[in-house]
Amino acid sequence: MEFKRLRELGYEIHTNPYRRKLTEQEVQSLVQDDVVAMIAGVEPLTRDVFSKASKLKVISRCGMGLDSIDLAAAEEYGVLVYNTPDAPVQAVAELTLGMMLSLLRHIARADRGIRAGHWRAHMGGLLAARIVGLVGYGRIGRKVAELLRGFQARILACDKSPPAVSPPGVTFCDLESLLAVSDIVSLHVPYEPATRHLIDARRLGMMKAGAMLINTSRGGLIDESALYEALRDGHLAGAALDTFDNEPYRGPLIGIEQVVLTAHMGSYAEESRARMEKEAAANLLAGLVAKRLIVQEGECIDTQATKL
Repeated sequence: MEFKRLRELGYEIHTNPYRRKLTEQEVQSLVQDDVVAMIAGVEPLTRDVFSKASKLKVISRCGMGLDSIDLAAAEEYGVLVYNTPDAPVQAVAELTLGMMLSLLRHIARADRGIRAGHWRAHMGGLLAARIVGLVGYGRIGRKVAELLRGFQARILACDKSPPAVSPPGVTFCDLESLLAVSDIVSLHVPYEPATRHLIDARRLGMMKAGAMLINTSRGGLIDESALYEALRDGHLAGAALDTFDNEPYRGPLIGIEQVVLTAHMGSYAEESRARMEKEAAANLLAGLVAKRLIVQEGECIDTQATKL
C-alpha cells in the first residue's frame, strides 16, 4: 500500500539487483545521485556512504539492529533512521528455541547421519532439566524466557539494565555467574564496540563443561576461533549460530558435527517478515513526510528527488 502510494506520487522504486547483502561499494553506487530514501537490511551504511549520497534523507531498517548504520554520520548528514524493533521478536525467539531443541535432541545431527546412510538413535536431554542463561533481556530475551517457561526450564538472565523486580521464573545474576552454571547460554544483546567478542576464549573457559552456546543476535558477539577450539577440545558440547562475523560463513565450525548453523534467518518467518516489510515501508513514508518531501495531503514537494 505504501509503495503504491509512493509510485502514485511520482517516486521510482528500485530493488536490490544482487539479491544478497550489499557491500559498502555496492551501497554507494546504488544510493548516489537522486536517491532520497532506502529500506535497509544489514549492509554497511558508513560515513563514506552518507558522504556520497547527497540527497539521501531517510533510512528505514527492515529489522531491529542498527549496528550496521553509522548513526553519528546519519545525524550529521541529516538522515532520519528508523527500524522495526517489534516485528522480528517472535520469529527470532522461536528459532532460538528450535536451536536449543535441535542441540539437546541431536535433530540436525541425526538428519545428517541418515542422509549419509547411518542409522543411529542419539541419546539427548530434556530442556526441562536444563538451566538456560539469557545474556540480554530486551524484547527477544523476554520472549525467549516466556517460551522457555512452557518447557519448565530454569531461567537465568543478565542485562546491563535489569528490571527492578525479576519476572516470574527468571533469576538475574552477573554474566560470570550465569556462564558458570548455565547448561545453555543464549545471546540476545546488540552488537557494539563494547560487546565485540563478548564471548571470547576467557569467557568460554568460564562456561560450564558440557554447556551449549546459541547466538541468534549478531555475529561479532562471539570469537568464532575460540569457540571452535572450545568445541574441538570438548569443553562445550555444542553450539548453534544464526549470525557470524563474516557472512556467508565459510569457517571451520562447518566441520564440527555438534554445531547447528543457519544463514542469518532469525526473522525469516512469513508472518514476521511480512510485518517487518510493512512497518519498514510505513516508516519510510513517515520519514519522507517528516523531511517535507511529501506533504500530508500526499503532494510531492521535491520533484527532482524521485528514487527510493
